[in-house]
Amino acid sequence: MRTRLLPLLIVLMAGVLLALGIPLGVITAGVEQQRVVVDRIDDAARFASLAQFVTARPAADGDSKTPEEDERRATLRTELARYYGLYGIRAGVFYRDHTPMAAAPAGMPVPREGEGAQAFSEALAGRRSHDPHQIWPWDDTGRIPVASPVIRDGDVVAVVMTDSPTAQMRSHVLRGWLLIAAGECAAMLVAVAAAFRLTGWVLRPVRVLDAASHDIATGRMNARVAATAGPPELRRLARSFNEMADNVEDVLEQQRAFVADASHQLRNPLSALLLRIELLALELPDGNAEIASVRTEGKRLARVLDDLLDLALAEHTAADLQLTDVAALAAERVDSWRPLADGKGVLLTYEGQPAVTGWADPIALSSALDAVVDNALKFTPEGRPVTVGVAPEGERVHVTVADRGPGLTDDELARIGDRFWRSGRHQNVSGSGLGLSITRALLTAGGATIAYAPHPPHGLQVTVTVPRTAP
Repeated sequence: MRTRLLPLLIVLMAGVLLALGIPLGVITAGVEQQRVVVDRIDDAARFASLAQFVTARPAADGDSKTPEEDERRATLRTELARYYGLYGIRAGVFYRDHTPMAAAPAGMPVPREGEGAQAFSEALAGRRSHDPHQIWPWDDTGRIPVASPVIRDGDVVAVVMTDSPTAQMRSHVLRGWLLIAAGECAAMLVAVAAAFRLTGWVLRPVRVLDAASHDIATGRMNARVAATAGPPELRRLARSFNEMADNVEDVLEQQRAFVADASHQLRNPLSALLLRIELLALELPDGNAEIASVRTEGKRLARVLDDLLDLALAEHTAADLQLTDVAALAAERVDSWRPLADGKGVLLTYEGQPAVTGWADPIALSSALDAVVDNALKFTPEGRPVTVGVAPEGERVHVTVADRGPGLTDDELARIGDRFWRSGRHQNVSGSGLGLSITRALLTAGGATIAYAPHPPHGLQVTVTVPRTAP
């Protein structure tokens, strides 16, 4: 969920920042150009104030009519030359017929087309020239023409024309854009960090709920969620989850208690019934088939009650996990079952490493191995082998019990371990159908697992997996 929520938030934040940053960049460029234009207008107005006192055109030989005219014209030319030399901005004052009054550099022409020509025409009409088009940082050929009329006695007698390069302005705009980009990047980093915190705050209760649900699904019924973090809706969900888990645990506890109590309470009447059957058998002829059948069914019922009580205790008792030598424990159980295997003519052997440690409840693991080995010996024909092996694999230890019995079909493998389930082909073999269910309950309490698979060419392989790391 986080991988889907984070990109959505980041894209939205990036869109907001771009929606703010692009107009800000455009405004920054416009403000910088407007500052340059206003500055050029002020300069043009100053030159116009000097030029309005130069009333006469120079004679053909270059002399004015009066020394005062020469001085004013020389002052204007000096100011224009100094201006051009200092700022590199071309500037000139031109009569209405485009004849230069003074210009720097000398020979500066009046633009005949483009924005410069339009600005000159507007100044001749007595108006300040319009703002030039926007110059962008990548427009290295762009220039800013500004024209201002020279008015004397209410008439436009000349035009001041400036033609400014834009390198410095474009540099300022680019610097401003870089600052905006840096600010956008910093804001984006802050937004990403905030998105991580926000998604973590929102999804942390979901992860806790998922972990608690997994714990309950794997048998740890005491798993609960602390409803103290996250949005109010998720806190309410956590409280509802805890209430549901409490109710489920109560129901399961009542079921276990009922099974345990029923098994315990039925044992006494059943024992009394079996005793009366034995007393009755003393009064009947020896070898009576009906009394033998009743005695067998009674013993089978007693075994089912015992297994039910063991199952209830296995599901209720918490595991006492210890660092256990799984290999030594498996070899010990093989030695314990070998006399029975020899009596049936089955070759029971241990294959594997001499010492492999894992975290398990020794008593529960021993009981589980007893049930699995007993099951293997039941279905293995005389003269066939049953092999018990232990092997480490990464963070797990695998204990395998492989037999050469008839094995199970795929459908039967899917049902093995269910309570009271037995294959239709093995109904005549003694057992209650609860042994593997008890085994699974014992292993699950300690974090171990049990799996079943075919053992080619025929037979069944049971694998008990124990963790090697502390829970």
